[in-house]
Amino acid sequence: MLNRPFVLISALLLIGLLVWSQRPQVATEVARTALLMGTLVEIKGVGGDEKNIEKAISDAFSIMRAEEERFSSELETSQISLINRSDVPVVVDAQVLKVLRLGQKITRQSQGAFDFGMGGLKRLWDFKALTPRVPTALEIAAVLPQRSLKRVAIDGERVVRLGARVQLDLGGIAKGFAVDRALDVLRSAGLKSASINAGGDIGLLGGHGERPWKIGIQHPRKANELLATLELRDRAIVTSGDYERFFMVDGLRYHHIFDPQTGMPARGCQSVTVIAAHVAEADSLATAAFVLGPQKGLAFLETYPDVEGLIVAADGKRTMTKGLNGRLKWR
Repeated sequence: MLNRPFVLISALLLIGLLVWSQRPQVATEVARTALLMGTLVEIKGVGGDEKNIEKAISDAFSIMRAEEERFSSELETSQISLINRSDVPVVVDAQVLKVLRLGQKITRQSQGAFDFGMGGLKRLWDFKALTPRVPTALEIAAVLPQRSLKRVAIDGERVVRLGARVQLDLGGIAKGFAVDRALDVLRSAGLKSASINAGGDIGLLGGHGERPWKIGIQHPRKANELLATLELRDRAIVTSGDYERFFMVDGLRYHHIFDPQTGMPARGCQSVTVIAAHVAEADSLATAAFVLGPQKGLAFLETYPDVEGLIVAADGKRTMTKGLNGRLKWR
């Protein structure tokens, strides 16, 4: 017969094991970076299964690489490059059709402020050059598409660009779409807490563990400083700014966000931050609002019931949609 002290110790050990086994797993955060779509992409995942998070992040990077190969106008084998080289309809896949239709929608709603048919103009300005220069008015006129909201025609799975000057460049929407696709991969893997930051195009899954994600908004005139912070869950946030790619000539800033009407950099804003349900939508809306300028841009964003925005005008004045009142913490 077992003596009583041994029985008591065994019972206590059993209770301890039961309590330990019922405790929730300690959350693990995994963060990895990769150079994709011309920018540094960071993916974070939070959860209890580190191996599952690692695999999900690897799969998310893989889908973003696939989207880059599909959409990059700099890759000769991409579907966008095939469209740009062809004068006849090109058969494309469902993902390209989805992005082009979203782009057409934002173009119509912004009255042409968002325009994905200015690839020739972007190549002319060439912000990647060691010594970028301001093109002449004649050079701009030679590549700027005629003023029309129609850039491509879609017939089933076939797409054709309309006009020799129309060169598709989906940089203002495809990167956001790639982030959305990668978030879908993380979600399908069972992750409930994750973030993707693709050079300022940010998609959020759930919160940062039990808390919301704390997002910093870059100050457009003070490098490495924040303008404000904001707490978000399950949202997308994108900032378009004239500080991202630019050069200075005679004290004037020339940046990469062009007014489709003139072929010159839009002058009304320093930055526009948009919060929406999807990164591709936030990406294109931020560009459109930047081109429209502070007043028209704010009015444009207010027409979307599930979208919020912060605009910093050229003179530094800050305006925001009604839904952001009281939610920003200024730095």
